Amino acid sequence: MSHANTPPFVAEALLEEIRAWVEVESPTTDAAAVDRMMDKAAAHAEAAGGRITRIPGRDGYGGHLLVTSPWGEEDEPGILVLSHLDTVHAVGTLGGPLPFRVEGDSAFGPGICDMKGGALIALAALRHLIRSGQRTPLPVRHLFVSDEEVGSHTSREYIEREARRARYVLVTEPAREGGRIVTARKGTARFDLKIRGQAAHSGARHEDGRSAVKELARQILDLEAMTDYATGVTVNVGHIGGGTRANVVADYAWAEIDMRVPNQEIGNPAIERVLAVKPYDPDVTLEMTGGLNRPGYEKGDAIARLFEHARGLAAEIGFDLQDLKTGGGSDGNFTAALGVPTLDGLGVDGKGGHTHYEQIYVSSLVPRARLLLRLMETLA
Repeated sequence: MSHANTPPFVAEALLEEIRAWVEVESPTTDAAAVDRMMDKAAAHAEAAGGRITRIPGRDGYGGHLLVTSPWGEEDEPGILVLSHLDTVHAVGTLGGPLPFRVEGDSAFGPGICDMKGGALIALAALRHLIRSGQRTPLPVRHLFVSDEEVGSHTSREYIEREARRARYVLVTEPAREGGRIVTARKGTARFDLKIRGQAAHSGARHEDGRSAVKELARQILDLEAMTDYATGVTVNVGHIGGGTRANVVADYAWAEIDMRVPNQEIGNPAIERVLAVKPYDPDVTLEMTGGLNRPGYEKGDAIARLFEHARGLAAEIGFDLQDLKTGGGSDGNFTAALGVPTLDGLGVDGKGGHTHYEQIYVSSLVPRARLLLRLMETLA
């Protein structure tokens, strides 16, 4: 068995492999690009001796990849490692605003932090187990999905299917705020509001008009007023539009709304309230659609125990592991909501995800890879 003090990883070698993955640009909306990245990961895993299952893409998105350890039966409960290989960066980002480069302890590149770095070190840990002939107490299954950045619409069924045969879930989203891992996440709800009014000349026949923009303004104030930091509910009307020109009473307006909730108990009434909006002007019609996209989860007893186990392993390796709750969603929301103990944010440490200064800290690669390895070795 690999002892905590004999690292099988070398930072420079891991970084070279991460670079190769980063250089296959894979924005969610380009299915062919994401599939090229999946091909690379599949070849990498197969060469290491992992069992490969490819899941074809649909609805314009790329396919998914399941890598399974050579040990363990099909129906045997195991460890699910969860990664996504899609990024928010368009093809061409690498050759333009965000080329791969290393400056001191930081390595930059599109998707390097969110989350190709984390996906690679987890696969490197599984590869080490296979090559060294180890058989861990539980089989390890590593699922790579193609559409996490847009809500995991095509991958959710596979994530939940794998979670149902998992004792534990390890999510390789990037670490937060100095290497902290995530033990609770808010749920995410999305809504679209469409408003129909009545157009009129704003000078000659203003009284005949029913302004959809005026109605939207009143609705925005009500929606934003639902934000309550004490309960953890936030509502953000982040994208709006309406009308045609200044001298026409607007007959149409719209808004896209994001809501975050700590759990279903608090979230469900808030979501119902948004879906039940009524117009101020009886001559205007409202259509509100949407709902919960990712359920929230909190740090219950099982997650707390799993975190303490991980914290002990990190101490053996030589670093102090801390945790936090975040408002951002991930695929870990789905697995934790099914009651499977989930640790998130186990990927690389860095900053600037989704920006043109996205970077990882090279010094975090080996300790984080070793933590993933030790979790695979010790969870039973």
